[in-house]
Amino acid sequence: MSGLPDAYKTLQVDPEAEDEVITAAYRRLARKYHPDVAGGAEAADRMAALNAAWELIGDPAKRAAYDRERAVRARATDARERPAQQGPPSEGPTATQPGTPPYPDPAPPSGPVDRGPTPREPESVPRDWTSGRSSVGGGYDPSMRTSDGTGAAGPPPGQPSGSVLNFGRFAGWSLGEIARVDLEYIEWLDRMPIGRPYRDQIDAILRRTGRRRSATAEAGDRRGLFRRR
Repeated sequence: MSGLPDAYKTLQVDPEAEDEVITAAYRRLARKYHPDVAGGAEAADRMAALNAAWELIGDPAKRAAYDRERAVRARATDARERPAQQGPPSEGPTATQPGTPPYPDPAPPSGPVDRGPTPREPESVPRDWTSGRSSVGGGYDPSMRTSDGTGAAGPPPGQPSGSVLNFGRFAGWSLGEIARVDLEYIEWLDRMPIGRPYRDQIDAILRRTGRRRSATAEAGDRRGLFRRR
């Protein structure tokens, strides 16, 4: 039996097929290769193989015995092929060189596991924070940038007054030139730490343009509201 072809392959059925399916397959192939229908030595050999397969799995009891022997042969074949593919199994948890003691797998850490940096919370900003751009106008235009050394606003218009900035969209402009075109930027700079070196000049600009008034002047205006006429 061990030298015969697989009966299921010969009858072209699945090993899990029902008995009725095996019977139908045998009858179909027998009608095709029967010597009375298909002559020749090849048809005769094929019919002999079909009959041999039918003898093995056509009867449910014989099929059960065939399945048991087929499973034993499959396990034996798998055992013979495994050493050739994987090599001899190593003794112990790991294969080591002579004189090298086998080390066990490291134990899992008992403390907290480092899973990388914790995602940072979104940075909160003051309610009056602004990007520094004026609220007037269409925003940034790439065509405004000209030569290197100037910001997005382009080169200064001339008539510099006060300190010259070396950062931001008004890089290369003086504070006085910026105040003439964008007072909102001056106010933003007054609120930012980067504008601390220019606080005195910014204060003078805001007072001169009416954007800032002293406390005494405001108090005087309030007293004037109740002055007798």
